[in-house]
Amino acid sequence: MKKKRKPTHPGKILDELYIKPLDLNLQKLADRLLIARNTLFKIRSGRASITPAIAIALSEAFDTTPQLWLNLQQTYDLWVEEEEYEHEFIQPIIKNGKFISIKQNNEIVRRVHT
Repeated sequence: MKKKRKPTHPGKILDELYIKPLDLNLQKLADRLLIARNTLFKIRSGRASITPAIAIALSEAFDTTPQLWLNLQQTYDLWVEEEEYEHEFIQPIIKNGKFISIKQNNEIVRRVHT
């Protein structure tokens, strides 16, 4: 079931829960995280994603887990993709655990005859 409200981008969470309250210098933070300052700015503005490497760096810097940052990013990315995805073009192959036998599905099933 798709969520109605757009999830918060992890960059906003980084900004609101860590950068602003701690009054962090962005250049020094970027240096500490071993990323370019421009990358940090893009993450904060939601124009760049948290990669696994950045998630590890953030987790070490802020005593969190990499999974926190990756889960936030994945949740955000999935919501965005579901909003843009054209559902009507994909027909189900399996429903309720059972193969749906219709012409389109039968054409893609590889039958092995021995």
